[in-house]
Amino acid sequence: MDNLFIAASPSSPEVDFRFDERRLSLKGESYPENAAQFWGDIIVALRRFLAEDGDTAPVAVNVALAYFNSSSTKMLFSLFGALNDKAKSGTEVVLNWYHDEDDDTIFEFGQELREDFPDLVFNDHAVKSL
Repeated sequence: MDNLFIAASPSSPEVDFRFDERRLSLKGESYPENAAQFWGDIIVALRRFLAEDGDTAPVAVNVALAYFNSSSTKMLFSLFGALNDKAKSGTEVVLNWYHDEDDDTIFEFGQELREDFPDLVFNDHAVKSL
């Protein structure tokens, strides 16, 4: 399966899904005009990878989103739901959640993910502000 890379824009994050390395990364801000359209193809690609994947080696997911709007939040829950299903089936999925140490909103969203998707191995990473 081909890897997926989408460069960041002012309103959408960098998406770097290296399926061959089992490493998925999201970085930046997410408030695209049409979140369903932006995230839809990404989630389809992820679901295809997870469905076709016969390897049980861990999958690492690195998320460093500084901001996302409510429409993106819904799509992120869909993405993490697919990953949680993979973890539930026996493949370790490690979610590395990066946030600014002073950003309580992003930190609390990560805590919500930890509660809602208990099969993911959740690692919180507070990053020092510049």
